[in-house]
Amino acid sequence: MESSDTVWKQGFFALVEPIRLKDPLAYVLGAQDEGEEFVFHYADAVKLAGHSCAAISGAYKLTAKALQALYGDQTPVRGDIRVLIKGAPDDLAYGPQAQVISFITGASGKTGFKGLGGAYARCNRLAFDAKDTQFNQFIFQREDTGKAVRISYNPQALPQDNRMGKLMPLVLRGMAGKEEKELFFSLWQGNVKRILLEDDNYPGLFKVEAIDGFEFPVDADFSV
Repeated sequence: MESSDTVWKQGFFALVEPIRLKDPLAYVLGAQDEGEEFVFHYADAVKLAGHSCAAISGAYKLTAKALQALYGDQTPVRGDIRVLIKGAPDDLAYGPQAQVISFITGASGKTGFKGLGGAYARCNRLAFDAKDTQFNQFIFQREDTGKAVRISYNPQALPQDNRMGKLMPLVLRGMAGKEEKELFFSLWQGNVKRILLEDDNYPGLFKVEAIDGFEFPVDADFSV
């Protein structure tokens, strides 16, 4: 009998706090009743990316932290958020991370939704700052208030296991035995779990800073 939902190998996916936003576009076109929320789970980001890793989990977690810093006890408004990623789309893991951020916040480049009647646009709200590349730096801004925060993400703050260097090529080449694969999965997803559920135990993993008077660079790249 086929399962009615995706079956995950990692049970901790279900323990990750969901991200909740309201989306006015969903109300105006009848997808939701007024006041209902979009609920994003980490597993949704895994579906988008096709895998679970430190980059994807980091993007999910830093988005959650940014929205909390920007909105506090208020429900974030999807489509009313701008994002600047400090680097080019092909720097680091910025491309896949941008997809996760865009998926959750609604912020998109020039290919995004252009709006209806001068409202509800999502395009030109997610950009890359290729002329000022900075390691894992993301800036989120509310359009209604101008409030902005910088999120720094440093996965190198996590403990490193030397066994990964041996196991990864074996797994990728299909040469790993069952026990080697399970150990690799445990180490790999162990770091994902730390990012999503145990980040307070690793100083420097995430840093949230308020930015006063932030303005998007005039030459920011909205092309993606």
